[in-house]
Amino acid sequence: MVRLLRPFGRAVTYTRWLHLFIATVWPAMWMFVEEAWWTWLVAAATLAPVGLVPAMRTVEGLQARLLLTGHRHDSESLAIVVAPSASWGDRGRLVVWLETRLLLGYATAFLSVQLLTSTVDLVASAFGRDVDEGVLVVLDGHQWWHVLLAPLSLAALAATVLGAGRLVTALALRLLGPSPADRLAALEERTEQLLERTRIARELHDSIGHALTVAVVQAGAARAADDPAFTERALSAIEETGRAALEDLERVLGVLRESGRPVSGRPTLTESDRLLESARASGAKVDAEVTGLLDTVPGPVSREGYRILQESLTNVLRHAGAVPVRVRVEVTLETLALEVRNPLTADVPGPGRGSGLRGIRERAALLGGRAHTGPDQGDWQVHVELPLR
Repeated sequence: MVRLLRPFGRAVTYTRWLHLFIATVWPAMWMFVEEAWWTWLVAAATLAPVGLVPAMRTVEGLQARLLLTGHRHDSESLAIVVAPSASWGDRGRLVVWLETRLLLGYATAFLSVQLLTSTVDLVASAFGRDVDEGVLVVLDGHQWWHVLLAPLSLAALAATVLGAGRLVTALALRLLGPSPADRLAALEERTEQLLERTRIARELHDSIGHALTVAVVQAGAARAADDPAFTERALSAIEETGRAALEDLERVLGVLRESGRPVSGRPTLTESDRLLESARASGAKVDAEVTGLLDTVPGPVSREGYRILQESLTNVLRHAGAVPVRVRVEVTLETLALEVRNPLTADVPGPGRGSGLRGIRERAALLGGRAHTGPDQGDWQVHVELPLR
């Protein structure tokens, strides 16, 4: 019994009822003036051109969200679109919605008034009072048992309120919900958000991981060297790398704070000298060779190439330490080739292991390129080719 009565303790049950009554207000006022049944037909005909106005979808969507979903911000509320009609299909569904809401609102209002009146008449008749002839219930005389029918009339009224509210909500989700174009746009937006989160995660992994690796290697080397001059250089390298990492972190956090702001200012391969100098300051002997013009590489390719080089040098310092490193960057008309090699040691990840290696392959695949990581002729090799077009 409590379960059956629970919906009547929720405000949304009555706001849905109100939503249906609102649809009949202006036709009912007109009917009081004209006192003719055809006013409802004219009202229904008037709604057709009104539904073709794009802004009406926003009006109806906001009203439906407010009164039919109870101020909730869940999937049901968000499924009702508040954007203006963008196609004739949206306009057609809105016209059907307006006509259906008027018809359902009229039926609900009629039944609600008649059932409530019938309940009062049944009680009054049981106590011997004269009542007018009703539409739904015709009373013959004054009988005490009429009062026993009053709960049935109230139950029918409750069923009407609850059923009509649920029906109009289901219709709103169907007719005011997203069209196929809206669903496709929402799916594309969600995909973009997921890709952006993945990219930001890679950015943090690469920049912060590189800075921490350099700091650890430099600190360990300075302590082992016991040389004030070397310690000074190591601290300077740690400071410079830390500042660069803080700049990257601040930029990424700015993107997270302002989701609509485009990502900009990321370093490119033209700034790769600071990566090479950072690795050299950590004790690695870096032999770098650049062929071609780096400033001709498209921005997205150059930015991803920088991160790939950063992650490759980070892996060398983390797993192999201060060892000789050969860096080759070649720019042609069609591709950007990037290769990092270092002597193979026992403490290197196997092929396919490590989030850094996965990140390198993911970046290459995202741009339509390919990446090879693994042992090659006694060296550990990272070889990446990215198309420029």
